[in-house]
Amino acid sequence: MKNFKSRCFAAGLGCVAVLAASAFAITPNPNLSIGKNLYVGGAVNTNWKPEVFTDGHLDFNQVASASDFALNVGEGPTKLFITWETRGDEAWVGDQYVHAASCQHNPKADASLQNFKVMTSANSTNGVDGDWETVAEVGESGAMSRGLAIDFAGKSWFRIVAENPVTNLEEIGAYDMSNGGNDTWFFMGTSISQMGIKSIEVDSSFAQLIHARYPDYYPVMLRGGIGCVNTDGVIDGLQFYSEYAGNVKYWAIEMGTNDAWGDETGWNVEHFKSNMQDIIDVAKRNGATPIIARMIATNPDVAKWQVHQGYLDAIDELTEKNGLPKGPDFFGYFSKHPEELSTSDGVHPAEKGAASMHRLWAEAMAPLYEGGDVGGVSGGEPNTEGSSSGEGDPEAIAPKAVSVYAAVPKVSVSGNSIAVSGVKASAQVTVMDLMGHTVANRDLASGHYLVIIRDKGMSYSAKVTVK
Repeated sequence: MKNFKSRCFAAGLGCVAVLAASAFAITPNPNLSIGKNLYVGGAVNTNWKPEVFTDGHLDFNQVASASDFALNVGEGPTKLFITWETRGDEAWVGDQYVHAASCQHNPKADASLQNFKVMTSANSTNGVDGDWETVAEVGESGAMSRGLAIDFAGKSWFRIVAENPVTNLEEIGAYDMSNGGNDTWFFMGTSISQMGIKSIEVDSSFAQLIHARYPDYYPVMLRGGIGCVNTDGVIDGLQFYSEYAGNVKYWAIEMGTNDAWGDETGWNVEHFKSNMQDIIDVAKRNGATPIIARMIATNPDVAKWQVHQGYLDAIDELTEKNGLPKGPDFFGYFSKHPEELSTSDGVHPAEKGAASMHRLWAEAMAPLYEGGDVGGVSGGEPNTEGSSSGEGDPEAIAPKAVSVYAAVPKVSVSGNSIAVSGVKASAQVTVMDLMGHTVANRDLASGHYLVIIRDKGMSYSAKVTVK
């Protein structure tokens, strides 16, 4: 279903009405768990500050063992999407689910939440007492990160009761899905994502960056990186990807480094491309929109090899052929910033590189949160010059603007600052970077900016690029 957004900017004598339509537009699902206390066995957990288990950060604060835990998210929502994150092996699942040829991932059985039921209550006071209704039951589940939609009408608590305790429970989330929210993301990947998206703690994750820029949104993040996995391993384990992440709307895919490793001539490109097409097809059959990052560049001075161009071309061709939103260009960015890669292998992200991965995903996906198509992303930078029409492709509908009659401000770039004309002296002009940070309108670095102009009876925004 298309999502339509309308905006009317009044300026002087005129008004511009804009209709944005995109098959990829996102419906928000507010985060209800931020700052809530985690209850374990009927008491507020005191391993550490109890709210760290719902703060959205994976910062190694863990409940050592829990088989009965709950959150009070309050009354109002009729449907929730609940998530959990555990630690055992850092990989998303073990070898019995997805085989990774040259790494061993054998987490203990109690490292993942398995054989449990989800219950809800309207009158509990501590996560144990009161009346409870079972709304879901889950058997074997080998994933360290997973989400589940549950009915919640008339309730205020949800509770998970497992057959056996899970160790190293790290994060619990709850999101309001009452309005059909679909802001749910599964980060499928290799050790690049295992490290960059999960095991390296960053100040601001993809979800937090998006929320800072678009306060109505707070993406659900399920982290699915597996060290050493290549596309053959993913293909063999697609049933588990479908089972554990088939209810997630967006599959943010980082794949190919292990397929390309040591391939100086591109002999494996077509096989990689075929596997990726199968992954795309399975994602779509599950109702998910796959989005593929251009694989990370190596630091050839350290790694002694570089990704063959054929793999990058294959990702570009798959994105175009399947009418997919364009993902971040990790290759373009890390080619220019090899210092953000590990000094030991020149392939994996260092701490700063992990932060850049989150930021690059957020920048590339930002247009989705404006109701538009994601297109033209290259060189690790977002396209803010507008989207081109995906004629004949129902999944690539670009925003359309209909001018009624207009007299709007003129926004232009003058050197390293932004000039605004055609407005009254009383108008307030704010310049923001694409992550929502207000910046001084002088000595601007090269990049993309949002200009917001407000005055009595007038509100206008424009995107500009400083070169």
